[in-house]
Amino acid sequence: VFWGFAIAMGLSLSSIFLVYTGTSIGRVFFITAAMFGAMSLWGYTTHRDLTSMGSFLYMGLIGLIIASVVNMFMASSALAFGISIVGVLVFVGLTAYDTQKIKEMYFEGDGAETMSKKAIMGATRLYLDFINLFLMLLRLFGDRR
Repeated sequence: VFWGFAIAMGLSLSSIFLVYTGTSIGRVFFITAAMFGAMSLWGYTTHRDLTSMGSFLYMGLIGLIIASVVNMFMASSALAFGISIVGVLVFVGLTAYDTQKIKEMYFEGDGAETMSKKAIMGATRLYLDFINLFLMLLRLFGDRR
């Protein structure tokens, strides 16, 4: 199911090549990869508990969804810019938070089948963090055709 989801997401994201230039897509991809890697490393190595930050990030995510729906009707470029900035902050934070949660789940020492399911769920969470961070950065820094 994970691979089917990833393929469907890839096909649906192929439309960005119609909207943005290939150079800007590549540039934003490498910026996203660097940010994602740095925040994932920080989330893995920090001794600070990010659990309290996670609840605020999920509230921010719900706020982003609501603001995006509202902006579909308002079509405000200022609101879209604000959504992109807040979205980058939320998904950068969620990357660190999710990495720490995956690390904690790994150390629980469950059976092989449970660990396999946890790995797939963890991969899905990080995949969605990366894709959403990429899209938010592309809205901010991408050069439109």
